Parts: sequence; C-alpha cells; structure tokens
Amino acid sequence: MNAKTPLIVIAAGGTGGHMFPAQALAEAMLRKGWRVKLSTDARGARYTSGFPHVVEIEQVNSATFARGGLLAKAMVPLRILGGVISASRAMRRERPDIVVGFGGYPAIPAMAAATVLGLPRMLHEQNGVLGRVNQIFARRVNKVACGTWPTDLPGDVQGIHIGNPVRKTVLDRAGAPYIAPGDYPMSILVMGGSQGARILSDVVPAALASLPQNLLRHISVSHQARDEDHGRVTEFYATHGIRADVKPFFHDVPRRMSEAQLVISRAGASSIADIAVIGRPSILIPLAAAVRDEQTANARGLVEAGAAALISEADLSIEHLSREVAKILDDPDGALKMSQEALAQGRPDATQKLVNLVFELTNKEAQT
Repeated sequence: MNAKTPLIVIAAGGTGGHMFPAQALAEAMLRKGWRVKLSTDARGARYTSGFPHVVEIEQVNSATFARGGLLAKAMVPLRILGGVISASRAMRRERPDIVVGFGGYPAIPAMAAATVLGLPRMLHEQNGVLGRVNQIFARRVNKVACGTWPTDLPGDVQGIHIGNPVRKTVLDRAGAPYIAPGDYPMSILVMGGSQGARILSDVVPAALASLPQNLLRHISVSHQARDEDHGRVTEFYATHGIRADVKPFFHDVPRRMSEAQLVISRAGASSIADIAVIGRPSILIPLAAAVRDEQTANARGLVEAGAAALISEADLSIEHLSREVAKILDDPDGALKMSQEALAQGRPDATQKLVNLVFELTNKEAQT
C-alpha cells in the first residue's frame, strides 16, 4: 500500500472479548481500503489467528497488576512505560489517522501514545461497566462507543450506543433459521469463555446426564473446556452415553451456534453479541469473579427480553441447570420465541456504526 493509504491502529488484547470486536473493525476497515495495524502484547497475539493476514501485528510491552508476585508487580510501571515509548516512536513515524482502543491492559501503550501525540482516538467498551483500562482513558478520548446499554460511565462522559461488533463469520450466520427442539437430534453448545470455564465443566455434563431419557437420547454437545478439564469432561460424557465434542477452543463457533437448539454460556459481551445476532435461546451463567459484575449487566438485555435464562454462580447446581435445560427443550414453541427475541436484541449493524464513527473523527467521508 502507498504512503497515502489511511492507517488505523487498533489497540486490544487480553481476552477474546476484547479481540473479537477488534477483529470485526479490522475486517471492515480493510474492506474500506485502509491499512490496519493491531497493537497488542504477546498474550493478545495468541488471539490473532482469525484476523486477516494483511493486518500488521505490532507487539508492545504491557503488564497488569493482577498477576505475578511482588517483583512482577513492581516492574509493571516500567514495562508499560517501555511499551508507551515504543508505541510513541512508531506513531510519530507513521502518524496513524486514528487509534481505536477495545480495552485490556495490552491496549494501554497505544492509547497512551495516541493521547500524548494528540491523535484522533476512540474507545469501544463491550461490557455494561467500563473495564479498568477504558476507565483510565474514557475522559481522554474523542468518543466512547458502547456495546451494552446502558453502560455505567463517568458522569461527564457521554457514550454512544452502537452494540458489539461481531466477526464476519458470525454475520454470515446472522438470523440463521432456528430448528426448535423436538423428537430428533438436538445440539447444545457450551461456552466457558477465556476465564472461569471450570465450573461449567463441573456442572454442565452432570446436569445434561440428569435430563429425562426422552431428551437425553437426542442430544449431542459441543463443550468448550480448559485443557486441564478436557480428559474428565470427555470421559464423563462417554461414560453416560452422551455424544460430545470437547475442545479448549472452537474455531467454528458461529457454525456450531447456528446449528444449536440451546447455548449454555458465560455472559461475556462477545458471546452475548454472537447469540443475539445469530438468534439462539440461551442459559447464561455470569462470571462471579468479575469485580464489577459486568457479565450480569451484559446478560440483562437478553434476560429481560425473554430470550435467555439467567443462573448466578451462587445458584448454579446440577439440579437447577438440568431443570432449566429441560424447560427449554421440552417447549418447542417457547424455544422458538426465545430465539426470535434474541434475534430482536441483535445489532448486526454495530460494525458499520463503529466504522462511521471512525470516518467522522478522521474527517473522511463515511461509507455504507
């Protein structure tokens, strides 16, 4: 690409929840003819396999106080400062047209550098509560785009509700026809997200095995489980005669979700967005360890619309989950209505709205 090609730097990392909407924007900006650079750290780089190959991956130093011992925590400011200096040098050299942050501590260096250099900059917050990094920069950017509404923002910060961008592979399955539960093979997708999947591996297999035989004999399961849980989860399903595909990560979640009669999931913002855009009934189990309880806020829209059942970790038991699963699979009309209500909550235009904000901030002509 020539030197006049506009450049967007996307800053994100840490988890798929930050990286998936970042990937959606990257895909869209490439289609607009822009050059795209992703600024992340080594941990964030592990989530880049789905990004288009022409996206330039720039790894910078960053760190978090949430991990490591005293020495590691003492080194955090120095590692972040090193990352900021590196990002600043790169931005002085290339002068990106805009920097867009999606949260996660790997986003700190690029967002800080853009702030120091006075470049156009924007945040996208996926959750109903600002993450720690986005809290730092919310007052220092030109716009704050929100995925979940309402979003808890500082009193002097105005958010713009656009929804959560989803990847092209999800958009390709948007509104896929739903086959309601019945007396035939049924699929259940179990997603634990990048954190806290262990409790799902502890409870979900036993809850499904407790289903009445008229339901149990028809179900197959796609279950996302951590590596350390893979063996016992696989063995449990096999011992109880349940057809199951157990993996630490599914690269084809959109296909599996579109074929599912029910999704059992954490309430991460990206998972909620995928469920709504494709349109599937779900049972949501928010991560209790989330300090700001953002996953409960994320789930609120689907739950209040009647598209999802919510079970807190405190209330999660084999018996409770089994009852909720049976209630949905035993009621085809109700399950169909849940899928329709989920679809009504979806925002498949979220990526385009974010693109339009990019054009607005860079004084370039918005494209549809």
